[in-house]
Amino acid sequence: MSLAGPLRSHRPEPVALDAHAADNLRYIRETMERAGSFTAVPGWGGVTIGLTAMAVALEAARQQTPRAWLATWLVEALLAIGIASGATVRKSRQAKMPLLSGPARKFVLSFAPPLLVGALLTAVLVRAGDWKVLPGMWLLLYGTAVVTGGAFSVRVVPVMGLCFMALGTAALFSPASWGNAFMAAGFGGLQIVFGLVIARKYGG
Repeated sequence: MSLAGPLRSHRPEPVALDAHAADNLRYIRETMERAGSFTAVPGWGGVTIGLTAMAVALEAARQQTPRAWLATWLVEALLAIGIASGATVRKSRQAKMPLLSGPARKFVLSFAPPLLVGALLTAVLVRAGDWKVLPGMWLLLYGTAVVTGGAFSVRVVPVMGLCFMALGTAALFSPASWGNAFMAAGFGGLQIVFGLVIARKYGG
């Protein structure tokens, strides 16, 4: 008995493996980036710090002595630490991310040294009576801390640090009378702008 025609196997078309593999690789890469990044950098906390810094800049400009000016900004530094700590804890809890995770530890260990250097140099410069370099030094070292810590955070954080470093460099080579304005522009303006960006793109 002869067959009417040749047998044909109706097999489905093969899946485009290149596209499927690319999607898998993209998913794996994004997952690893999130797992290796400290994403609890507070956006609204940064905005709040910026607003308080603006108010402090106005108050500091009214001070009659360098020591009073320094004391005003040191109060703002302590206030900023409190705001940042509280906002970070809140954002970590909302994201269900432990504060003692690997990325968080790396962020802190990279962020802290430039700030400690800044505190030490501040004491030395105040003792020597060299007040004019403080604004530029603070902005530069804070920016350095943000860049180094930001290597373990979301991409916009190191960019913010570079902006602080650029502003600090400009302050070091500008007239001393501009120092308070640079402080307001950095710890006030930049914090508000980047805080809004972080809050919008990465939540709270």
